[in-house]
Amino acid sequence: MERNHIIGFVLIFATLLIFNIVSSPSKEELAKSQRMRDSIELASKPKKNANVAQNTTKATTTNEPASDVAIVKDSQLIVENELIKATFGSRGGKLLAVELKKYDKVQEIDGVPNKSKVILLNDEKNEFDVRVIKGGKKLSTAQSLYTPTLNGNTVKFTLKIDSLHEVVQQYTLQPNSYVLDYSIEGKGIESNGAFIHWINYIDKLELGHRYEQQVSTVYYKDAAEDDADYCSCTSNDTDNLAGKNIQWLSHTNQFFNSALISKSGGFKDAVMSTEVIDFTKNDDLKKLSSDFEVPLTGGKHSMQWYIGPNEFKTLQTFNIGLEEIIPYGSSIFGSLNRWVIRPFFDFLNSFISSKGIAIIFLIFLIKMMLYPLLYKMLHSQAKMAALKPELNKIKDKHKEDLQKQQMESMKVYQEFGVSPLAGCLPMLLQMPIWIALYRYFPASITFRQESFLWAPDLSSFDAFIRLPFEIPFMGSHLSLFTILWAVSTLVYTYYSTKDVDMSANPAMKYVQYFMPLMFLGFFNSYASGLTCYMFFSNLINIIQTIVTRKFIFDEEKIRKELDLQKNKPKKKGGFQTRLEEAMKQQQKLAEERAKSKK
Repeated sequence: MERNHIIGFVLIFATLLIFNIVSSPSKEELAKSQRMRDSIELASKPKKNANVAQNTTKATTTNEPASDVAIVKDSQLIVENELIKATFGSRGGKLLAVELKKYDKVQEIDGVPNKSKVILLNDEKNEFDVRVIKGGKKLSTAQSLYTPTLNGNTVKFTLKIDSLHEVVQQYTLQPNSYVLDYSIEGKGIESNGAFIHWINYIDKLELGHRYEQQVSTVYYKDAAEDDADYCSCTSNDTDNLAGKNIQWLSHTNQFFNSALISKSGGFKDAVMSTEVIDFTKNDDLKKLSSDFEVPLTGGKHSMQWYIGPNEFKTLQTFNIGLEEIIPYGSSIFGSLNRWVIRPFFDFLNSFISSKGIAIIFLIFLIKMMLYPLLYKMLHSQAKMAALKPELNKIKDKHKEDLQKQQMESMKVYQEFGVSPLAGCLPMLLQMPIWIALYRYFPASITFRQESFLWAPDLSSFDAFIRLPFEIPFMGSHLSLFTILWAVSTLVYTYYSTKDVDMSANPAMKYVQYFMPLMFLGFFNSYASGLTCYMFFSNLINIIQTIVTRKFIFDEEKIRKELDLQKNKPKKKGGFQTRLEEAMKQQQKLAEERAKSKK
């Protein structure tokens, strides 16, 4: 037994040794892995601002050199709390980067998704320039070296232009908050002598870059208006608000924003602009610009920075309409998202951890509420199926006259109390919900990077298959939820319309099957939360339809109902009377045209 043990241990050791040699990575694989780690580490670091030089220089301005300015060292200072880490630079006295500790962005490196922290305002091309009027000239301080002081979570930058002129910028990070108290103070600067020039390049933070680009823009709130406004999201645009008083302005991404809020009466003469960038050839999505006056009432203007996520409740606490930057939509659909769907999902999320399960639960509730209408629709279709023999006789009798077929068919429907339009009501009632959810899923940060089944992010598309080529209108991937939605739509269309008479318009029979295929390309790159909703909605519709027809309806009972309805006295409604008159007029015109041709 001891010899067998020794032989066994030797064999196990030999097996492990051989496995280790065979499975160990090659030099090429090790090099690739090291490149990937280096890329992740580089992506997670703030970009070095081009305006920060690591040397000692004298502060200057664009129009004239600042005199009598002390020489200080260009330096960076960092303050942080539980939510963010803010990095400041003494050159220009500005924010260089803000890292959001609780949020990641996903980037694909060599086809492998990798996460790094979301960092805002860190693009090396960004500009934030406090400009002041001195001697009738506007001076830039972007390249000036401010003298920094750090006291707890308060950073103070002082620029002494000369013995009479001084600019002070101060930032204080609030505890457990995305808010920085910010102020500009000017000594010897007139009340209308301070301006901010802000350029912000919007980086790629999400998987769906095209949609991310379409919702990134500059939002602003005119103090005299009730609602916020914004520059165009899809094209280059400029909004000039000369003479207006701006309460706040925000440079927004899909799920994050950097907002500057006035606490001293508003900004003046603001000019905001957006410039669309070709993201297939660049790292950026858009260039956002804001230029505005910062009135120095009493020599100072107090502000607040909000640099963080587009969370509705968080933005709503400011009580200035800042939550309107979330693109939930306008009119009734936007209101439905803000005040019905959003609170309902918040309620579900309080006891359902999976966002996908919450979506299915919402579908189930909606379907149960609408089932009485679905029952009426299916009941009407069952009646129409029972009337097929009568309708087929009409078709055979008036083969060459489609309008006569329609008129006689309408008489049969009226005689037996059947409405061909009864099946439209459930679909019409669901349309506002579908349209609202179309805007809700890609706008709600609740679903950002939330996985469900095979979808890694319900706010973006679920790339189930990556293709080595690009399909027109679809891209280089296939979304499984979208494909399942299209297939289930075709199945549901077949079940729900197989008893519907479409002889009056045969083309509709094929159009209804073509529509899902046409929208396949549109939804392939859309938020998988929406296509997940639509797929499971179709699935429940199919189950309800099959169960109702197989186990609830009785064909003999339905036929008896039709016979009873036929014998009842009929009273024509105004709509039905007008419809029949219109059809008679069409029939008369058709007959007259036929006679004139002869």
